[in-house]
Amino acid sequence: MNSIHTGGCHCGNLRYQFSGPLRDIAHCHCSICRRVSGGTVTTWITLPASAFEWVKGKPAEYESSSSCVRYFCPTCGAQLALITRLSPESIDVTVATLDHPELAPAERHIWMDNRLPWLHLDEHLPGEAEESL
Repeated sequence: MNSIHTGGCHCGNLRYQFSGPLRDIAHCHCSICRRVSGGTVTTWITLPASAFEWVKGKPAEYESSSSCVRYFCPTCGAQLALITRLSPESIDVTVATLDHPELAPAERHIWMDNRLPWLHLDEHLPGEAEESL
């Protein structure tokens, strides 16, 4: 039996849900995630796109690179998800926007070659120079 997980943006105009286990969770250190979020790292959960649905509102889209489309709230600006053309059958959801992010600890680091040198975060987790798909 799959669990249902829910989340949404800060202002409440966007809500989503997905089914399945909370796994494949990574701290992303890429410079694009930093610039679009304003944070030093973004933690993502990757899941099958077929398990995800928007249940309230319609997100705005931003093509942050030739292979990536990001979804965010047009009202409050919260970044909620992304789809990469390199893996179109999956969707990445920002863990911080889950209703219960405490249930989704990161399992690894990705894009470590872009890591800010002064950031020390969960150093016991394995890391990848880029990201393996």
